[in-house]
Amino acid sequence: MARKKSDKIDALTLANILRTDAHAHRRLPGDSDLARAIAVLARAAQDAIWRRTRATQELRALLREYYPGFLDAFGDGVHTNLATVEARAILSVAPTLEQGARLTKSRILAVLRRAGRQRRLDDAAARIQDALRRRQLRQPPLVEQAMGRQARALVATLDAECKNAQELNEAASESFRQPPGHAVITSFPGLADVTGARVLAEIGDDRDRFADARGLKAFAGSAPVTRASGRSIAVTHRHVKYNRLAAVGVVWAFVAAGRGRCSPRVLPCPARTW
Repeated sequence: MARKKSDKIDALTLANILRTDAHAHRRLPGDSDLARAIAVLARAAQDAIWRRTRATQELRALLREYYPGFLDAFGDGVHTNLATVEARAILSVAPTLEQGARLTKSRILAVLRRAGRQRRLDDAAARIQDALRRRQLRQPPLVEQAMGRQARALVATLDAECKNAQELNEAASESFRQPPGHAVITSFPGLADVTGARVLAEIGDDRDRFADARGLKAFAGSAPVTRASGRSIAVTHRHVKYNRLAAVGVVWAFVAAGRGRCSPRVLPCPARTW
């Protein structure tokens, strides 16, 4: 008969492991309180960005079902960034195809100005009006109205997550400028306040945590995997990784390669999400 689970026995087993084999285990990192506070803010900002991305994807999938012209109004044929302030503002005042077709150019201009746009207003308003008035497949009126209400709810969620991501990124950046490691981390090409705060949040400020670069690579999940069988040897990338460190690593590499569309110093709400 299998022995029942016992917390006391589990605790005793762990205590014996530490008593006899403590040298074989890595000690917990001794991060400072400031580094731990930065970790809280940076991870919360990353969570807000992931929620923002999820809300954007849900909204895009919904608009494909009943409002494809709106996606054309704020897309370049390949990418559609619905997290921009302008897109959210227009969708809030015209969540259905019927309402979008009735928007005048002056109303669109007013909405864009309230959203903060200052350049090429006339061109943007004309492009948006043309896309919203273009003939397209429609849902039945009642279904379209229901989907419009759902879109407004998703826009409200998207607004909240955009605000959360921006405020938490600013708070993490402000705290990140205080420790002495700020100058070291931001000296790497592609790392700035936001991305640097995320890197510090995940690796900590305990200089003795990793014995060498190989230990840090293994922790990040970027160390390659070597599989050997007989005379064949294959070296592949690792699928299992630390998602938080990998997420900032993608942004770091993207900006460092000189192909970033956004400034490396800030990642505002409309920026590309990872």
